[in-house]
Amino acid sequence: MKAIILKAPGGTTQLEYTDIPVPVLREGEVLVRVRAISINPVDIKSRSGKGVYGRIREEDPLILGWDISGTVEKSNSHRFRPGDKVFGMVNFPGHGKAYAEYVAAPAEQLALKPENQSHTEAAAATLVALTAWQALITHAQIQQGQHVLIHAASGGVGHMAVQIAKHIGATVTGTSSAKNRDFVLQLGADHHIDYRDYDWQAHPREFDMVLDTIGGGTIDKSLYVTKAGGTIISIPTGLNETVTEKAAEIGAKGYTMLVRSSGEDMQAIAGMLGEDKLKAHLDKVYPFESMAEAHTHVESGRTVGKVTLFLE
Repeated sequence: MKAIILKAPGGTTQLEYTDIPVPVLREGEVLVRVRAISINPVDIKSRSGKGVYGRIREEDPLILGWDISGTVEKSNSHRFRPGDKVFGMVNFPGHGKAYAEYVAAPAEQLALKPENQSHTEAAAATLVALTAWQALITHAQIQQGQHVLIHAASGGVGHMAVQIAKHIGATVTGTSSAKNRDFVLQLGADHHIDYRDYDWQAHPREFDMVLDTIGGGTIDKSLYVTKAGGTIISIPTGLNETVTEKAAEIGAKGYTMLVRSSGEDMQAIAGMLGEDKLKAHLDKVYPFESMAEAHTHVESGRTVGKVTLFLE
């Protein structure tokens, strides 16, 4: 089968197309013929030797990627049968091996793909949707009527978080550049903040929950507007180590979070997708042969929504 291996940490030239054997299934796994792959910032970080590279560096061959949508070819699980169309985030934060024609995936990490979603749309609604879901629902346990601030609301995690928070019944404010204001509001956000021109200190503590997808100085800005007793969840590893201590200083709760593969959460997300209550925005769709270009696109930091690739 066709696959892309990472020869060594570095630039996109370290991504090498090759042929390797189709994976052998273990108990509880299904063999998925991949039809679409989603790319995330963690792919870029891991390719360069950061991200989760340290966890998988000894794998041979080392194959990046975690987000897939495709068709079950073989099954060693009672959960799915050959022919089922499935999607999910595989083995994160371990070795997902998604940059390949076939992936051996734990069945418990997948969900049936809703019929109203293409494979490229479904693949895009995996890691980012799970991150938003686990931050807002599992950890923060946001409630109807609460005020929620979502940073980088036009990005991958952010645009999913806006929709999920609105589904719960929260009042949502999203930050982005001015050019993405209309996009953020069309997602359902009640209010928009242009992060480039906003006086955070001039505003009262108005938010019950803040989802930080940027880290660093964004945490400090968020503290000015977080209520005492509120919650800040910061996602970017390496840029959020002080969030717990800083939040405690204002009587708030601060957490870091790393998304985990979960079929149960994927099923909840599939339900929202199937009812048109959640939708991944596709910024660009590339063929599998253009992985380096897709990485460069995501690495630019200017993605609105998601970047995906399709396999013939």
